[in-house]
This record gives sequence, structure tokens and C-alpha cells, in this order.
Amino acid sequence: MSISAPESPRALRVEVLEGDLVVHLEDGRTVSVPLEWFPKLRDASPDALGDWRLVGRGVGIHWPKLDEDLSVRGLLVPEHVPLRRQSM
Repeated sequence: MSISAPESPRALRVEVLEGDLVVHLEDGRTVSVPLEWFPKLRDASPDALGDWRLVGRGVGIHWPKLDEDLSVRGLLVPEHVPLRRQSM
């Protein structure tokens, strides 16, 4: 029996809406994260934000004018965001 690693999530399209980075994935999901998490994106002009490229067949997003790269997996499981405990 062979076990294969799950395929990496892949982006199809990127938008910036009302202070959020919105990434549409090929599996139908949509991921929305605050631009505040990414200072280069937060402080960028609309022109620079709109100039993005998918890299690695959609596993990453690159903004050439900003020299910024994000992975789709990192958006789904952000390491830099503290988890909040829910009170019962």
C-alpha cells in the first residue's frame, strides 16, 4: 500500500476587497484574510496590489512590484496568528 501526500491547495484568482485579501481556490473554497497581516500588501497602492502572479501552478502568489510572496497553504493555516481559546 502506498500513501501519497495530499495535494497542495491551489489558487485560481486573487482580489482585494474592503481591506481583505481574498483568494479563490481551485477546489471551490474562498480564503479571506486581513491585509493587516501583511504590511507590504497593506501599505501598497491599488496598482501594485492588482499586479499579482500565481507561482508553482497556484501554490503561491507573487506581487512583483512589491517583492512579496505568499503561499496558499500559509493562508489556510497561518502560523503568525495566535489562536484564541473559546470560553465555555
